[in-house]
Order: sequence, then structure tokens, then C-alpha cells
Amino acid sequence: MVKAVVVLSTSEGVSGTVHFQQEDDGPTTVTGSLKGLKPGNHGFHVHALGDTTNGCMSTGPHFNPAGKEHGAPDDENRHAGDLGNVTVGED
Repeated sequence: MVKAVVVLSTSEGVSGTVHFQQEDDGPTTVTGSLKGLKPGNHGFHVHALGDTTNGCMSTGPHFNPAGKEHGAPDDENRHAGDLGNVTVGED
């Protein structure tokens, strides 16, 4: 089993944790909790680098080990790091 945890904290007040878990060659399960996002859709991506010294500008491209084109989460041809949107309600 492979596990990873991301701890998020921004100067704009967004915070939370995201957990990644994969058993053997199975799919990766992503769960988490976020606070402070404005209502609406927010893109959710895994980037190639963990360097956040310059915000998103230093995290590199989307995680893309197969060298695929950018696409929607349901497209067969898409970056592995393109995970779709997180939809935040008014509450």
C-alpha cells in the first residue's frame, strides 16, 4: 500500500488535508477536507513538483507520467494529475 498526505494552508485562508491511498496496482483513492474556498468550482490538480516557494508557479506542470495531452477528467487522453473540479456550496 502507498499513502501520501498533503497539508494545505494559504495566505488567503484556505486550509485542509488531502489523503491519497493506493493498493498494489489498483486505483488511487483521494479523500480530504478543505476550508475557506469560495463557493463554485475549483480545479483540482496534482502537480509534478512539491515546491511551493512561489505558489503554483513553482509546482511544475500537472503530473503526467504517460506524456498524455491535457483533457477533461472523463477523457481517456488526459494527464494523470487532472482530477476535475471540487464544487463548493454556499454553506
